[in-house]
Amino acid sequence: MHSYLRAIGFSELKNESETEKLLNEVFHDYTDREIAKGENKTVFMQMKKEYAPDMGIMICGDLDGEGFHRQYYFPYYNGSSVTTTEEVSIEKRVDGVSYAGVFDDGRVGVSIIFYVQNSAEYRREQILSQIFQRKMTTTLSGLSTGGVILFPVQKNHEQIDLQQKSSAKRNQLLSAAKNGDQEAIESLTIEDMDLYTMIFRRMYMEDLYSIVDTFFMPYGIDCDQYQIMGNIQSCERVVNSATDEKIYQMMLECNDMNFDICINEKDLVGEPEVGRRFKGVIWLQGQVHFE
Repeated sequence: MHSYLRAIGFSELKNESETEKLLNEVFHDYTDREIAKGENKTVFMQMKKEYAPDMGIMICGDLDGEGFHRQYYFPYYNGSSVTTTEEVSIEKRVDGVSYAGVFDDGRVGVSIIFYVQNSAEYRREQILSQIFQRKMTTTLSGLSTGGVILFPVQKNHEQIDLQQKSSAKRNQLLSAAKNGDQEAIESLTIEDMDLYTMIFRRMYMEDLYSIVDTFFMPYGIDCDQYQIMGNIQSCERVVNSATDEKIYQMMLECNDMNFDICINEKDLVGEPEVGRRFKGVIWLQGQVHFE
């Protein structure tokens, strides 16, 4: 049973038989369907059923002369805007049936790995993309099973402008360092040492979350799970049409990167509002768009 089903409003599922009943409902009453050429004269099919705006369950499998053979399923939440235009590499996951995407973004400082939602579209488009060298953009989203709401760090306009300029300068240095600029590498090294010293000194007198505004870092052994803290840009509470459980959908700004997350009201500590911060662990998903 998928542990993140509760993030979209299915927290009361008790066993596999209840989950199978839910998946049969998705199969027989899906909202949308995508198909692509499969292997060994089969058709790869992706069916999803929406239980709230941009949120639901997706099942994937192969269709042949004997019928549909489900390979996997997962809860999904679609993001609302493009998160990055960086080049994305997509590979099959260890299970051999689903896909993972990875890209490097200087705003975060680590390679970001996410679970690809639109596998069928990717299978259809990858050949054309290779032929015509089409660009890709990525929309990220996250599902969370636990989080807390924190108050924001108070800043004046001068501090906000200084932070934006500093962030833009760091991104330029990271881009230059990737291209082998030794001066940029040395500048980044000195900057990181100064930052470490400043944080270590301030931690004696201040709370850590008043020093660190946002963060985005890998979490646990699963490569597509992250612990994040981000500023809430928008927030909406929706209701799962099947269970009546309430779900919060939020857009976050985290390390200058915007993406959406959803979390069950039962799993959230605090009241989310625009301007406050969300801190929690997310399962990162994404849609790859072909231009």
